Amino acid sequence: MDISGQVAIVTGGASGLGAATARRLAADGAKVGILDFDEARAAAMAAEIGGHAVKTDVGDEASVAAAMAEIKDRLGAPRVAVSCAGIGLAARVVGREGKLSSDVFERTIRVNLMGTYYVMSHAAREMMALEPMENGERGVVVNTASVAYQDGQIGQAAYSASKGAIAAMCLPVAREMAKMGVRVMAIAPGLFNTPMMEGLPEETTAGIVANVPFPQRLGDPAEYGLMVSQIVANPYLNGTTIRLDAAVRLPQR
Repeated sequence: MDISGQVAIVTGGASGLGAATARRLAADGAKVGILDFDEARAAAMAAEIGGHAVKTDVGDEASVAAAMAEIKDRLGAPRVAVSCAGIGLAARVVGREGKLSSDVFERTIRVNLMGTYYVMSHAAREMMALEPMENGERGVVVNTASVAYQDGQIGQAAYSASKGAIAAMCLPVAREMAKMGVRVMAIAPGLFNTPMMEGLPEETTAGIVANVPFPQRLGDPAEYGLMVSQIVANPYLNGTTIRLDAAVRLPQR
């Protein structure tokens, strides 16, 4: 798909992978809607790239529906929807003194998995109502999994479960939407230089980087944005999860 002139939405677009994706799609000529819970940062990003920001709680379907309606009214119906919003809470299933982490599990599933599902559902419905492009394509959905869906570490049961579900639903949803010309892909990023990583001590970051084969560094969020752009541009990419990870495999801790 030629993204130039089309509408794209990016959740979590105010920072990290989402911000890099929003910048990339805007550079490709898209009109970008930024859906993020951080209203101020989302507005700043929208001003930077000439897009439109909407405060959105992706874990609340009513909030997603309202945001989609606002983007459609201001920019038009989306041809591209990228879900980057998510949380990375860590907790053992059974912690110290028998403390359970059901609350962490529920919150992680709500934001990461249900949020992705809500955005995909509402965006795909809008795409299906659009006229097909020359190759029959109506839209592209890109969801964010994680290498943790295959390499989950101790304490990542909730996070890995949420990201594993995102990867697992990619193919069945792509098959379902194929007849309507909507492609569905997922990216499983490895260790990227996001705000979560920036807060770690230097020695901790060095230890993490030592596990990355090549290039031996943290991923640049711009490389994630580039992957999204490449997925949008390549019409034969559909129904699969791409690991973007410099060949890293996470150890158990």
